[in-house]
Amino acid sequence: MPETDQDQKTEQPTEKRLHEAMERGQFAKSPELSSALLLATVLGVFALTTQSASRDVADYAVGIFSRFATTTVSRETIPSELGGVLLTSGHALMPLLLGCVGAALLAGGLQSGFRLSPEAALFKFERLDPAAGFARVFSKGVFVKGGLDVLKLVAVGGVLYLGARGLMADPLFSAPVEAAYLGEFLSKSTILFLSRLLFAIAGVAALGYAYEKFKTGRELRMTKQEVKEERRNAEGDAHTKAAMRRMARRLMQKQMLSAVATADVVVTNPTHFAVALKYERGKDQAPVVLAKGENRFAQRIKALAAEHGVPTVENKPVARLLFAMGKVGETIPANLYQAVAEILAVVYRTHRYYFHRLKTRRLEGTA
Repeated sequence: MPETDQDQKTEQPTEKRLHEAMERGQFAKSPELSSALLLATVLGVFALTTQSASRDVADYAVGIFSRFATTTVSRETIPSELGGVLLTSGHALMPLLLGCVGAALLAGGLQSGFRLSPEAALFKFERLDPAAGFARVFSKGVFVKGGLDVLKLVAVGGVLYLGARGLMADPLFSAPVEAAYLGEFLSKSTILFLSRLLFAIAGVAALGYAYEKFKTGRELRMTKQEVKEERRNAEGDAHTKAAMRRMARRLMQKQMLSAVATADVVVTNPTHFAVALKYERGKDQAPVVLAKGENRFAQRIKALAAEHGVPTVENKPVARLLFAMGKVGETIPANLYQAVAEILAVVYRTHRYYFHRLKTRRLEGTA
């Protein structure tokens, strides 16, 4: 990327930009971090399992040498002996193998945020572009990584040299010692070397990861124009969703208004709320809310009810509760059964002719 274009990218990346970069696999990655975690795992496994693994191997070796003179070497005995060797060595090495696999997964998860990046695994033909490859070879990032590799080599070499010089002063190299001391020396020297190597690699990993974090953040920065365009697109999506919600609301209102003509009663506030109910014996378990509205829409419901002769009952508390708790297309709440039943009883007594016509209207509507 030209330096002038990079200088224009002064804005921090948005969440959308970061999410897209994560899907492409463009995030801070440091191989030294994986190496440090692997070394820490090996050191921990050695510290916890060396004694028990050594004891198992020693016991198995003692058993083999104890019966060596009486063991017959044949096709039948060789598989069993090899099986014992594999079982003992596998039991000793299994914690180390499992720990290394877990450390590798943990290193990748920590750097990727434990998220999959499917696009990063796809083959891309632009990677075969010679010009782009030539530019990558002579980019600043290559020189930085080369410097980190040199630093890692110096750190590892220095740790090995200082560790070897310290171990040369051990009595093992200057005086006779017991055979058992050899195993103790190997165990201590291995843990000592690994611990020093871990500190060296961890320091290099911290520097490498900090650089990758800085470089990735710099590459993902956006220009002010890109931020404006992304915000505009997001707002456009919000406008589209709002328009869809308005359309759905208008469609629902249209359906509710068309159902008012088949209502048994409209309960009003009288000016703020209006709720249309229906109840068909043998079909509905309880009165059903056909339509509900407030303010201007409530007036439209009342006007349609008057146009079709639907009885209207003014009951402020019941109308408020029906509007607040009732759902269109569902039965009324159980705590309103008694109040609504009393309203319907009055309506059925005083508007018998309407309900005679209502049966015919409903039959025509379902025909």
